[in-house]
Amino acid sequence: MVDVSQGTAPEIGAPTASARSRLSAYALPIFLVALIAVSGIVSPAFLSGSNISNMLLQVAPLDIVVIGQAFVIILRGLDLSVASVMATAAVIATGFSGQNSDVLPIVLIAVGIGVATGLVNGLLVTKRSVSPFLATLATMIVLQGFRFAYTQGAPSGNVPPLFRQIGSATWHGLPYNMMLMLVLAVVFGVLLSRSRFGREVYITGGNPTTARLLGIKAARVTVIAYIVSRALAAVAGLVLSGYVGIVDNWVGRGFELDSIVAAVMGGISLSGGRGGIAGGLFGAAILVVVFNAVLLFGLPVQLQIIIKGIVIVLAAAFYVRRRV
Repeated sequence: MVDVSQGTAPEIGAPTASARSRLSAYALPIFLVALIAVSGIVSPAFLSGSNISNMLLQVAPLDIVVIGQAFVIILRGLDLSVASVMATAAVIATGFSGQNSDVLPIVLIAVGIGVATGLVNGLLVTKRSVSPFLATLATMIVLQGFRFAYTQGAPSGNVPPLFRQIGSATWHGLPYNMMLMLVLAVVFGVLLSRSRFGREVYITGGNPTTARLLGIKAARVTVIAYIVSRALAAVAGLVLSGYVGIVDNWVGRGFELDSIVAAVMGGISLSGGRGGIAGGLFGAAILVVVFNAVLLFGLPVQLQIIIKGIVIVLAAAFYVRRRV
């Protein structure tokens, strides 16, 4: 007779629990690989070298935005103005002579605008208790007005060759913008997961009361998070300007929602205090794969939108299931 009180049942279940735990850690990458495999079966052209390179070029700017968006969402906020910051940076990139000698002032001005607007939004959220939705929406509208006033309706200059190189060229098949994104992901990933500031971000986002009791200056942490988000959005805008080549006032449109969806789909909780940059990057990759696949399949626009929505729901459900 077996004495189950001695732990026989838990021992039998232990390997299963362990395997389930290992599987849950890689749920999102597994979903991405499965999505790529299915797309490749439906259309062999999907897995061609040129198409893969094109997807890598497309995902890098979105990933850069997601890195910054992650900081804000972990703090229970969101940034609706990242696309407007991107467009403003792209417009500024065409406002000079179009030579590489202008790269430094362009970067300084574009990132400076991102930092300034991030500072304003951070102060509005922390000092005036304005909701992140309204604060960032206001910034989005202000920057739109600035762009139209600056360009008189439409940009007319050229993007410096260096931006074109970074935004659209490759080195042995690996896009330069992807290399830049990976560097930024490592730097800000370490900042978020290994630094004191990163711990303060998680504590403040997870439980503001605990953060206050621990002496964490939540207002400072929040302001820095918005500055990081805007600065990275400006960098993404400059990278995207090099990719598209011809800039208009709406470059980056949709990135505000795509970055939020990618972050949440990657496990960054809207309720704050949970998630990481790596998950957000996988979420962005899933979105780009879906966008690319439905276009490559030549499906009607209406059906494309439906399929995108279904895949996003499936990916989100897959993530939620593995957390339960």
